[in-house]
Amino acid sequence: MQYGHFDDSKREYVIETPMTPLPWINYLGNKDFFSLVSQTLGGFTFYKDAKLRRLTRHRYNDVPRDNGGRLYYIKDGNTVWNPGFLPSKTPLDSYRCRHGLGYSIIESKKNGIMCSVKLFNPLDKAVEINQVKLENKSSTKKNITLFSALEWCFYNAEDDATNFQRNWNIAEVEVEGSTIYHTTEYRERRNHYAFFSVNSGISSFDTDRDHFLGTYNGWDKPDSVEKGEDSCSIAHGWAPIASHCIHISLAPGECRTFVFLLGYVEQKESTKFSAPGKVNKDKAYRIIESYDSEEKVQKAFGSLQKYWHGMLGHFQITTDEPKVDRMVNIWNQYQCMVTFNLSRSTSYYESGLGRGMGFRDSCQDIYGFVHMAPERARQRILDLASVQFADGSTFHQYQPLTGKGNADIGGGFNDDPLWLIASTIAYLKETGDFSILDESIPFVDNNIGTTTLLMHLERSFSFTLSHKGPHGLPLIGRADWNDCLNLNCFSTEPGESFQTCSNYDSGKAESVFIAGMFVLYGRTYAQLLDRLGKSKEAQEARNETDAMEKKCIRYGWDGNWFIRAYDALGGKVGSKDCAEGKIFIEPQGFCTMAGIGEDEGLGKKAMSSVWQYLVNDFGIELIAPPYSTYHEELGEISSYPPGYKENGSVFCHNNPWVILAESKLGHGNEAYSLYCRNSPAFTEEKSDIHRSEPYCYSQTIAGRQAPTYGEAKNSWLTGTAAWSFVAVSQGIFGIKPDWDGLLIDPCLPDSIGFCRIIRQFRGTTYEISIDNSTHSGYQLTVDGERVHGKLVRHNAERKRVDIKLSL
Repeated sequence: MQYGHFDDSKREYVIETPMTPLPWINYLGNKDFFSLVSQTLGGFTFYKDAKLRRLTRHRYNDVPRDNGGRLYYIKDGNTVWNPGFLPSKTPLDSYRCRHGLGYSIIESKKNGIMCSVKLFNPLDKAVEINQVKLENKSSTKKNITLFSALEWCFYNAEDDATNFQRNWNIAEVEVEGSTIYHTTEYRERRNHYAFFSVNSGISSFDTDRDHFLGTYNGWDKPDSVEKGEDSCSIAHGWAPIASHCIHISLAPGECRTFVFLLGYVEQKESTKFSAPGKVNKDKAYRIIESYDSEEKVQKAFGSLQKYWHGMLGHFQITTDEPKVDRMVNIWNQYQCMVTFNLSRSTSYYESGLGRGMGFRDSCQDIYGFVHMAPERARQRILDLASVQFADGSTFHQYQPLTGKGNADIGGGFNDDPLWLIASTIAYLKETGDFSILDESIPFVDNNIGTTTLLMHLERSFSFTLSHKGPHGLPLIGRADWNDCLNLNCFSTEPGESFQTCSNYDSGKAESVFIAGMFVLYGRTYAQLLDRLGKSKEAQEARNETDAMEKKCIRYGWDGNWFIRAYDALGGKVGSKDCAEGKIFIEPQGFCTMAGIGEDEGLGKKAMSSVWQYLVNDFGIELIAPPYSTYHEELGEISSYPPGYKENGSVFCHNNPWVILAESKLGHGNEAYSLYCRNSPAFTEEKSDIHRSEPYCYSQTIAGRQAPTYGEAKNSWLTGTAAWSFVAVSQGIFGIKPDWDGLLIDPCLPDSIGFCRIIRQFRGTTYEISIDNSTHSGYQLTVDGERVHGKLVRHNAERKRVDIKLSL
């Protein structure tokens, strides 16, 4: 069953019922100020950091689901309804939610009143705009009352949810005209506040939750709404909220528009107060004035749409398959932007409390984003390097507000350093900007002086060389990409963290996956050194990667696939010798991408094994068969029931590695088949099974051994987004940024006979036409001239290049 449809012309997904299987959400905001909004107007808002600067409350695992957010109640006689259906659940005469790029519009109708709520965060200010439009579609005059409501969070979301002995005593608010200010803790250590305003006179307000709801009421039936008037309460401690009450009279056909603003203001310490004890509201006044009319809001909305048109214009494709086009042109790139902004920090599944910006996550996210905004990717790489230690290891996460490493999760994930090389080289190939290598960034544990980014890359490469096990393969450390493969944990204590404890580290647990990474990225690192004139260092790097390849073939090949690891006792993980967990997906993808054992045909055999053991209707499962019992020598991976998460689900993040591996081998039909299995647009008709949003990737899809086979979890914030974009754009369609230009090396399926691609690259527009119907062999022309080889060299003087390729 489908719950909506794609509107490609407007770049929207249109949800046609509020009763989706799970909340289907969208992200608002692009740089510092973000909001999550569901199809029922649920969600929350924060500035930079969802843990330390959360403006509105959100309750995870709530019952009823998706309760709260930004709420609008319409009281029409004795009928009370919400444009987003929740929380009153009053049946609506019509409903539609349009999730677009950085905005959402919810339109509904009840008893002749049409309501539209447009939500977006403008590009240049820390404010969420809610434009509420009410229109009388009936033939009689309507006297209605509009109530707004939201619940303030005390900024630090973790403390807000736990420290009640303090928090029930500290809430402070101010009301000035139609603006409600949340000033809790402002008079002491904080220099920031939030506000909620409307560009209309109000008849009353509420700022105390108990007064608005009634002591034992829920959000579905607030006292103030039932009475038809807010009580003008002022919160003193307890739970502060913001609610406006507006009485409206609408003649038949009449329309009224209201602009509600949820904003954030941060002051310099010296300008906190305009007078002793008086909050300086000048910045808030300016924000409110910027959007106090429908015309100003429309101008800001137009700027947002223009921004996204420019962002997505860097890569556009036209094929015979509209599902591919909409994913590549719109939704995949849009999700890449969201994951770049927020890493894995906060969603409807990530609370934002324990996780900040993941190191490996953010490095990989750059892959799917660097072509859209390379200047932001550049800064992100420098931010990531700043949480690296002098030995090459890194913090595993850092907090976006402070830029400091998150010590709670620590480090010791031995794949992390290599991702810095990978992301930096992706940036260099996209931009040709080698000046980034000269940027000075100190190591986090060395405050004596600064060093260059190039030195950080050298330390990243050297870290793997200095952390090898008995087979000469890289030591896994706390874990590698698979955080749940905890080979040094040996935890038997309930509640003990698998990712921070280390109860038995023998110095023997090795990762074949990291070996594949080292070969793949080590060889591109050697290319970089050659280009910098460091021929001796480049040759040394090649020698090390060649030696690692030999070790990987000797100790990492199991006959028909690559093993996953060696455990702390020296036993094989992911081998034919294992009773369960015989084959893992990760090394098959990465070792084949790296070309390990290419001359011996190992990659082809590994791919054949993937199809034999791991492929299902929704993609490629992480392991087969799943573990049926807990193994303390393996850690968290075996703690999940079979078919879920790392224990045998389709862990979508690593599926693109196999797609890229198949593309490298020239298997176009196989690569495309795998791409379609969990590409969101291709799952839309299975929404009753899949449950998650049909316009964005999820982290996992339950595997064949799960009772809920095909059900997806943890949507939006997943490395699947960036890697899927790389897999389809660089693997299947073969448009690959390279040191000196674009490599044109597609691996198309038989079903795509022709495609046209627009690629913006280093200031030049490349118009690429690929004909896959002739089967005449690779023939490439550039501006009408035949080119030998697959590289189209970049010439900065050319602003438009016409490329034609016959396959």
